[in-house]
Amino acid sequence: MAAALAQSAPAPAAEPVRPIIVKKITIVAAGHHGGAWKVAYADFVTAMMAFFLMLWLLGATDETQRKGLADYFTPTLVQYRENSAGSDGLLTGSSLVDVDNYPHAAGQTGTQSLTIPRDTSGGAKEGAMPDSKAIARVKSLREEIARKLAASRRAARLANQVRVMQTPEGIRIDLVDNADFSMFALGTTVLVPDAQELLRVIAESIAGDTAPLAVRGHTDALPWRAGVVANNWSLSTGRAEATRQALMRYGTPQSRFRRIEGVADRELLVTADPADPRNRRISILLME
Repeated sequence: MAAALAQSAPAPAAEPVRPIIVKKITIVAAGHHGGAWKVAYADFVTAMMAFFLMLWLLGATDETQRKGLADYFTPTLVQYRENSAGSDGLLTGSSLVDVDNYPHAAGQTGTQSLTIPRDTSGGAKEGAMPDSKAIARVKSLREEIARKLAASRRAARLANQVRVMQTPEGIRIDLVDNADFSMFALGTTVLVPDAQELLRVIAESIAGDTAPLAVRGHTDALPWRAGVVANNWSLSTGRAEATRQALMRYGTPQSRFRRIEGVADRELLVTADPADPRNRRISILLME
């Protein structure tokens, strides 16, 4: 009986299959969108700080100090390269891609100074601008010459013929001819009396300075008469020598002279008119 009941009882229903759910959790350690924005913001703040620092330096420094700062971050003097890394090696601090230092190489950049023909209060020096001491020296010499010219009745009217300026080589005094005045007799190396008085004033004005001297003669480009053996090269050199002798007569020691030279009409003051009398001049350089 029991066996019959067991056979007739219905089988239990099968348990339904439960779905498998996978839950992925992403943990962001640096906050929303990561930390890249912080790096960008830091770069921006740094750039703004550098910008405002530059504006402050421009307003708080003079030209000489700004030039010094520029040279500190971008060295231009030869000694910087000599003391830099690799200066004791085969290339002495240079690079294989540097411009060759051959005299006529393409792309060559030189430092040879040129004569500055027009009046100027300064000039570019290698690695630095004229400092306040050099400017004061030029001003002092200009005032001393003006004072002595004013005290001389003969030379007072020649004040406009004298120009004092700073050049890359030193302080240069130009004694310039014009249509009404010539330092030398026409076509000769003979100083006229007024020019001798002018040179006396110059000699007295530079007596307190010990800088070496160089004297350079210039001529205009007027041609010589046919049959004349002389030329502008010999004339400009002869006039430079005559100037040196006059300065010595008025007390300038011979030991101060380093060179005399004549450049004929190759360094014109008035380039638009090679025949202009202002191209005739004597340059006296107080060398650095």
